[in-house]
Amino acid sequence: MITSLPRPAGGPRKAVQSPGMTIVGVPAGWPATEDEARAVQDELRGRVVLDEPGPPPGAGLVTGVDVAYDDGLDLVAAAAVVLDAATLDVVAEATAVGRVSFPYVPGLLAFREIPTVRAALDRLPCPPGLVVCDGYGLAHPRRFGLASHLGVLTDLPTAGVAKNPFTFAYDDPEPARGGWAPLLAGTEEVGRALRTRDGVKPVFVSVGHRVSLDNAVAHTLALTPRYRLPQTTRRADALCRRALREAAQGLTGGGHQDPTARRAPSS
Repeated sequence: MITSLPRPAGGPRKAVQSPGMTIVGVPAGWPATEDEARAVQDELRGRVVLDEPGPPPGAGLVTGVDVAYDDGLDLVAAAAVVLDAATLDVVAEATAVGRVSFPYVPGLLAFREIPTVRAALDRLPCPPGLVVCDGYGLAHPRRFGLASHLGVLTDLPTAGVAKNPFTFAYDDPEPARGGWAPLLAGTEEVGRALRTRDGVKPVFVSVGHRVSLDNAVAHTLALTPRYRLPQTTRRADALCRRALREAAQGLTGGGHQDPTARRAPSS
């Protein structure tokens, strides 16, 4: 049972109470500038573990995490949804609502999300297994996207499954489900464009931490029996949107409409 995941440097996060909810605050010592955030990326990037295969696809538990924003209310809602990897049934779920912890800067979006995502993971009643992020791991300009950052801080196996290729090049995969092509930064393979449905636009899989690219791809296929996006992402997306809507209504007395603002597809 998860009781406490490792915290970022700088001490525990502060939380403030609002009627009916606890708002996760910005952790003490959290980067406040782009230079500070990039320095943290530089420090943590060397801790990414790339030589472990990770959990076997289709067995154990797998968890999706996702976030939704209301920048007008300075809120971010995170959801963590645990699925049985064999059946894709929901085993557990948790949400957290926090303050936006960093300004919007492409390539540094993990700093906006991680404090609240970790609070949601903390609230799960079971170990998450592999964590699948709606975003990037090594497929990131600094090779340290959300999946890698979250993996290093929690030491959980993580992978990123993104909706677009960010700035990287790829050839169109074979049209049948399971077709893939390398996602390239020059000649470096940073991930794979993976076809999860026949003739449908691919998703973009990259390693986060403690999982191989082959296994990350296999997990993604196991999680997409019917739709383009993994069931982990679909479930977490719906849950975080609902949590954000309820939080916004709680803060505004129900007068705030349609608060969900999605992040840009780069992390």
